Amino acid sequence: MTNRFLCTLIGILFVLILSGSSHAQEAQISGELKRWHNVMLTVNGPQASENGVPNPFMDYRMEVAFLNADSGLSYIVPGYFAADGDAANTSATSGNKWRAHLCPDHEGEWTYKVSFRHGDDIAISDDVNEGTPVESVDGLEGTITIAATDKSGVDFRSKGRLNYVGKHHLQFAGTGDFFLKAGADAPENFLAYRDFDGDFKTDGNKDNLIKDWQPHVQDWQPGDPTWGGEKGKGIIGAINYLASQGLNAFSFLTLNIDGDDRNVFPYTAYDERSKIDCSRMDQWEIVFSHGDKMGMYLHFKTQEAENVNLLDGGEMGRQRKLYYRELIARFSHHLALNWNLGEEVGLGHKVSTEKKVAWAQYFWDHDPYQHPIVIHNGNRHYDLLGSASKLTGFSLQTSKPDFRNVHRQTLDYLRRSVAAGKPWVVACDEPGDASHALVPDDEDPTRNDARRNALWGNIMAGGAGVEWYFGYKHAHSDLSCQDYRVREKMWQQCRIALDFFAKNKIPFEKMTNANDLLGTKNGYCLAEPGEQYLVFLKRADTTTLDLFGADRVFEIHWFNPRTGGDLQLGSIQTISGGGKVKLGQPPVDSDQDWLAIISPGNPKADNPPSADVGNTTSQ
Repeated sequence: MTNRFLCTLIGILFVLILSGSSHAQEAQISGELKRWHNVMLTVNGPQASENGVPNPFMDYRMEVAFLNADSGLSYIVPGYFAADGDAANTSATSGNKWRAHLCPDHEGEWTYKVSFRHGDDIAISDDVNEGTPVESVDGLEGTITIAATDKSGVDFRSKGRLNYVGKHHLQFAGTGDFFLKAGADAPENFLAYRDFDGDFKTDGNKDNLIKDWQPHVQDWQPGDPTWGGEKGKGIIGAINYLASQGLNAFSFLTLNIDGDDRNVFPYTAYDERSKIDCSRMDQWEIVFSHGDKMGMYLHFKTQEAENVNLLDGGEMGRQRKLYYRELIARFSHHLALNWNLGEEVGLGHKVSTEKKVAWAQYFWDHDPYQHPIVIHNGNRHYDLLGSASKLTGFSLQTSKPDFRNVHRQTLDYLRRSVAAGKPWVVACDEPGDASHALVPDDEDPTRNDARRNALWGNIMAGGAGVEWYFGYKHAHSDLSCQDYRVREKMWQQCRIALDFFAKNKIPFEKMTNANDLLGTKNGYCLAEPGEQYLVFLKRADTTTLDLFGADRVFEIHWFNPRTGGDLQLGSIQTISGGGKVKLGQPPVDSDQDWLAIISPGNPKADNPPSADVGNTTSQ
């Protein structure tokens, strides 16, 4: 099925139907009316309640067609039942407010027209003529004027939407910058939080795993959001802390019924599948919006291994369509996110190719902004490569406590995706094994394996970055962690890596893995051939780099991935391309890991003596 949201016909039909009947009410437009900001359109629709009849989540379908005439860009955005419109604070379960979110990617005038129809299960129908119009709302139209964003720094609203652009890295639509991530994959039950509404905290399903995030209350700052008075400070503080460490991503399950934790789901009750808790979803929204502000990529893990067949037996049926639709309607306006079709899909619970393809297709067809779609390996999922599915990337899990297979497995998916004709964005979102992975600092203060094998292993393969899993045999695990500080030494290592690429303006999106150019197996090479080469050496004693065909002068600088800082000079400062050359040694500690940066030099400059070109013996 072609994407009905972005096809040209939408824009044409929009113009033709824009002159409709007049309505007594006007849509309420709220939020900052600026490019890349969350603009909310709220209407007074039918009075309804979460547990009422008709079911407001299934039996009404609100959609809003937004059009920017100057660009010709149009979106069909699904709307949702919003109770009293302020449910995050009031905990309301009923009301007449219905809402849709626009994330405008152009300044100027946007026109909108509301479609609002009633009918049994109409929310999950793609037939535009199904059901009957709700006369008081259907056809409501108007204009919104969007100004330029006023944000800067890490705030994603200063950068724009993070898009898949057919490369191995995502790109910000506003600035054109490419994205490397480093963040926390754990705890998977990040959203199992006591300050969210709902009886999940006392329903007898793993209630002992509920979090208060108390260690991070100290990280909440005046002016940060709360809800219902003073609620939310712990989880907001946790995001603040991660951002303060230079991280830019965190992940979370949105459905773990029948899973390891069992306290995270959008429904009004554990056994419910068609009624949504409006206030809890609005509280999630507050958390995610703060993530945008703090420059945090949102990794939506939509299910886990144990519950892949929970909804409709895994088919793309009534329950699953509603679940996906609600996620899209409420959260797709966020700028930097991916939809993960599931954690460890296929592990212990067989899932067919057809089911996985259908899941991805639904997100692609119904998310107006077409955010990246990934899947996590229980199976290898080679069956989804290329044109076989709408996947745009892969969420890699590995299985060695010393992280030694991260580089190899990242390369495997990158190379297979290129061969299949559709380059994937490959992040390692669970480096290590289930038992140990990233242990607390007091058990591993050096972080040597994590840094060398996982963090730089993924990046130097051409990967998109790393999210860290916390092994279940250690304190502050994937289910029990409430204090990110216990792994701060690794966060420092991540910040050093991200700062290196940003400060030195390394064009990593243009570079591919070139390990075969190295004269050692104990390192990695990432290259834009003839232009720039990065050589990461786990032990920086002398090795060689094959510069055959790169007939120019290069300079060699060294970067310390353990401590960061400025680039430094080593024993050899310039080399001439054309064949194998020695790289020399870093300024100190050649028995440790270093990164060599080989970049074009000035052939007319008064350079120090360069290394000889010719056959050399690697060490």
